[in-house]
Amino acid sequence: MQLSSLLGHVQELLGNIRASSKPADSLMDSFFRSHKYLGSHDRRFIAETTYGTLRHLRRCEFILQSAIGANAENVKQEDGLLLLPVAYLAAIECKNLTAADVSAKLSSSALKEGMVTFLRTLSNGCAIPQNGVAEQIGIEYSYPDWMVRRLLYEYGHGETEEICKSLNEPAPLTLRVNLLKTTVEECQAELKKQGIESTRTSTSPYGLQITKRINVFSLKPFQDGFFEVQDEGSQILPLLIDPKPTAKVLDACAGAGGKTLGFAALMKNRGEIFATDTNGYRLKELKKRSRRAGAFNIRPLEVSSLAELSDKYHEYFDVVFVDAPCSGLGTIRRNPGMKWTVTEETVNEVSQKQSEILGQCAPLIKPGGRLVYATCTLLRQENEDVVTGFVEANTNFSFINPDAMLANAGLNQARSGNFIKLLPHLHGTDGFFCAFLERSS
Repeated sequence: MQLSSLLGHVQELLGNIRASSKPADSLMDSFFRSHKYLGSHDRRFIAETTYGTLRHLRRCEFILQSAIGANAENVKQEDGLLLLPVAYLAAIECKNLTAADVSAKLSSSALKEGMVTFLRTLSNGCAIPQNGVAEQIGIEYSYPDWMVRRLLYEYGHGETEEICKSLNEPAPLTLRVNLLKTTVEECQAELKKQGIESTRTSTSPYGLQITKRINVFSLKPFQDGFFEVQDEGSQILPLLIDPKPTAKVLDACAGAGGKTLGFAALMKNRGEIFATDTNGYRLKELKKRSRRAGAFNIRPLEVSSLAELSDKYHEYFDVVFVDAPCSGLGTIRRNPGMKWTVTEETVNEVSQKQSEILGQCAPLIKPGGRLVYATCTLLRQENEDVVTGFVEANTNFSFINPDAMLANAGLNQARSGNFIKLLPHLHGTDGFFCAFLERSS
């Protein structure tokens, strides 16, 4: 397909994403299902260009505005949706584009006439204004100022830049091998039979990384339940918790059950795992995944609130795991569009919800049992502040020193006070936070 047509598809897809609150990957899947005539090479270009534009959206907008000048406000929306990926390809990826490649899909005759000069300007780049550290980092790495200011306050200048830079890198394709069905070595051999090379993950003992982008869900080993797609940080969490095979575990915000299935494998299909969520659709997906994985010790349970469990399951569980709903900022490399949908109000709302969930879980834990709180965000308001506030209000809970758990997992550098933190530029995982608490009485 000609480059001009490919850019037109990117323009259409980018418009769909920017007009919706749904995750970019979900909208992209729908887009490709409705454009089945696109070949694999065309799909790859469209997906990579769209994601690249989203990752660098603010910088692309800045470059575009600088290149067009005073007329930027007069550019029609549909032309802007085309010129954003053009700015990404020309100024950030340094691709050689011709005026004909771009002009074919433009509606403005003035833009068409000035396209040669416009592309030359893009190629030369634009200096970022030195109006303040937050704005400078925000434009350079394409993040909103409020988010950069929060990161600067909590992590400092140098680490904030490293975090922003690393979250702009595409996440690797990582698999968690299902030990209920196979071994890591057998799974790797089955993938190789399909012509797919993989390497062992550096920390997770049951993880594999695929060296190239493919649709793993169409593979027979996946359909046979040999693996699930899961970030290495998420794989490590059940390993840190390490529930005994006889344990009673509550996965309080289970969703579609990625970590629930990890618990089932570690517990060797023994004990009890209650997987609760307020979203029945996600639990249906968990049931389907459980059947495929051969996990039979999971009890999905839809609830409108965890408080519903307090009478029947008072002091029942050995482990209550709260994979709390959060802003998800640690997963930006997988969903770059969330940079522009998450707001400070979002963070305020979810942090209040997180505190409520912990309070509802407290009476469900046996004396001597553990409460494990985790998020995939980077902000203190959703992490340290929530857990510290809970412990101050519930004096029968105390922090567990994570050193021994981290040593067993080979993550000695992931401790931050009483907490565990994984960061993409340090550990190669999504951003991740975890705290372990024990109930004394």
